[in-house]
Amino acid sequence: MTRFANFCAGPASMPTAVLEHAQAEMLDWQGIGASVMEISHRSADYLEIAQKAEANLRKLMNISDDYAVLFLQGGAMTQFSAVPLNLLNGGTADHLLTGAWSEKAYKEAKRYEALGLGKINLVATGNGSNFSDVPAVDEWQLSEQASYFHYCPNETIHGVQIFDVPKVNAPIVADMSSCILSEPIDVNQFGVIYAGAQKNIGPAGLTLVIVRKDLLEQASPWCPSIMNYQNQLNNNSMLNTPPTYAWYLAGLVFEWLLEQGGVSAIAKINHAKAKVLYDAIDASDFYTNKVNPKYRSIMNVPFQLADDGLDKLFLEESKQAGLLNLKGHRVVGGMRASIYNAITLEQVQALAAFMAEFERKHG
Repeated sequence: MTRFANFCAGPASMPTAVLEHAQAEMLDWQGIGASVMEISHRSADYLEIAQKAEANLRKLMNISDDYAVLFLQGGAMTQFSAVPLNLLNGGTADHLLTGAWSEKAYKEAKRYEALGLGKINLVATGNGSNFSDVPAVDEWQLSEQASYFHYCPNETIHGVQIFDVPKVNAPIVADMSSCILSEPIDVNQFGVIYAGAQKNIGPAGLTLVIVRKDLLEQASPWCPSIMNYQNQLNNNSMLNTPPTYAWYLAGLVFEWLLEQGGVSAIAKINHAKAKVLYDAIDASDFYTNKVNPKYRSIMNVPFQLADDGLDKLFLEESKQAGLLNLKGHRVVGGMRASIYNAITLEQVQALAAFMAEFERKHG
């Protein structure tokens, strides 16, 4: 069996060692005679899996007891609604827009403003630069007493990443779907962190929410029970049947990350991978990355060919070379290489070598 280099933005590549581990346990988890997918989420065996996964995530991210860790469903887009329903509470929410996903979160939150649940304030938007840059801080229009400040540290589609946590007075809510566990962060700087699993954590279907406990118990009466953070905490993220296999696989990924040396160790590899790819782009007139270098993502690298008439051929030849899913998002076009934790340095080097050879043949 051959496994190629999969640069898909999500569902994304998973560590081969994790998939092999899961394969070995597919029919019989640790001698119980059944698959993890076939046992009750309330059984002692499954509770052991869930508790270990949470403990390892807390270790990886240094999450204190001041925070609840929830393993939920619905993807990050559900959190676009869950956040205002849990935190807005008649106040004002500040939203910074740096790409397609923070823009979607803002538009969803505005629906609750229309329902009279609070005000949604647009702090600033990078739309004027086609989301290739982050608005300067002195342009931000912050509320005086916001209930929370929402932003997306890493924009998967546009390849924009904010590396420094914004200095604001309100609790910070961050959509970390495409950058969680890619480099160390100080969780204590955030009120809420949420992330879809399908990039750096595991398969689609699971969503992590890390919420500071003092922000609980203020949900709107209109908040559905399944989206209420306090309800989920009270029920150990099992208010209904959770995505058990995705949770199990996430736990295996957490173990794998610990074996690699933790988030600090994987961050060094991630920065090295990004440097290889950006160096290949910058050394050429054939490829272009339009993002302000200060805000270039280390996880998602969009790039354009000088002649977009060659896009189809690039994708065909890259696939033949074992380099998969390099087509850019329809919003920005061109190419995109998502180089999440499971992508190796050698695979990125292979991509850079292919790009150089493609330019030699067709440039």
